[in-house]
Amino acid sequence: MADEIIIIIGAGHGAAQAVQSLRQKNFAGKIILIGDEPYIPYHRPPLSKKFLEGGMTIERLYIKPEKFYDNKNIERRLGCCVTMINAEPKYVVIEGKEKVPFDHLIIAVGSSLRKLDILGSDLRQVHYVQKISDILAIQKDFDAVKKIVVIGGGYIGLEIAAICRKMDKEVTLVHRGDRLLSRVVAPEMSEFYHKTHEEEGVKIILKTQVSKIEESQRTLKITTSEGDELSADMIIVGIGVTPATGLALEAGIFCDNGIYVNEFCETSAANIYAIGDCTNHPSPLYNKRLRLESVPNAQGQAKVAAAKIMGENNIYDEIPWFWSDQYDMKLQIAGISDGYDQIIMRGSQENRSFAVFYLKDNVLIAVDAVNSAGEFMAGKKLINARAVLDVKKLADKSTSMKEFL
Repeated sequence: MADEIIIIIGAGHGAAQAVQSLRQKNFAGKIILIGDEPYIPYHRPPLSKKFLEGGMTIERLYIKPEKFYDNKNIERRLGCCVTMINAEPKYVVIEGKEKVPFDHLIIAVGSSLRKLDILGSDLRQVHYVQKISDILAIQKDFDAVKKIVVIGGGYIGLEIAAICRKMDKEVTLVHRGDRLLSRVVAPEMSEFYHKTHEEEGVKIILKTQVSKIEESQRTLKITTSEGDELSADMIIVGIGVTPATGLALEAGIFCDNGIYVNEFCETSAANIYAIGDCTNHPSPLYNKRLRLESVPNAQGQAKVAAAKIMGENNIYDEIPWFWSDQYDMKLQIAGISDGYDQIIMRGSQENRSFAVFYLKDNVLIAVDAVNSAGEFMAGKKLINARAVLDVKKLADKSTSMKEFL
């Protein structure tokens, strides 16, 4: 394979892992990494946490240092976009003009931000959080800002609210749903995070959307769907993402809520793979297809795709897991809670150290752990084992999690 070319489109966690795995498996051909930002692959989760706070340099965000890519002989094409994929003959087009052939292609383009489509959404003081450039734009005015409105009650919105409160900003969070984190956790967890953020000084407005934004003497006037008015110096939006499927669709690759891949991360086009947030993959554990916005998912799929290119048939069947840092709390989630018929609480919400276990027919399918690493680690193993649990013992904090393993 020394004369073969592998192109990786995207420069996130999946791309970094794909490069590493291919070289670890002794792929001796050419690897071209193409990213639309002027940076080598970097960690995304800190953007809405320590990097926003100003506690990290850009270099500390890098997943691997620059010399790693030099040592692995990786050609980097950064700050440019792939504008077309041609599945047969195999080549990509960069910036609408340069054709670059490939033998294997890995699509690792992640997701696209959902953006506000209302009057005033293009004002300079309205920001999003996805890339380094987004955070740098926020930081230009951050010191002078006193009042911030955060739009969105998912992970990103809550993490931003937490950092803003830590920096002593006045924060109002507007969420169109009837509870926070409604897509991913049980109502009991939503209530806990709602209460915690209010205790930390965040004003939360639910069942409301922002319908109009106007600028008046450097202050933003925000009109809600309920007819109320809010004022702010800055708006930060975190209303979710959609899988970036445009290139794949134009290339004739099958997509449905993401780029469809099989258990080896192969798409419907020969020698073209997809990994990470942009994919829709089969889950043997849950017996259905999933689309995940998760760093571990991107890294795991990258390993499987690299193995397949090198002739190995490693099935991707990892348990989904996620994390979120807010205030003094680390939330760790393992599994997918959809379809649960019972939840068991273990630990103390008052002390911000507890876990919620989701069961279906007494089988553990997911766990949310707040400052409870032991429950999280044990939960992952028990989910994988499809364990039937004694719910009374599970709720009893005095019963060691080791007893269930």
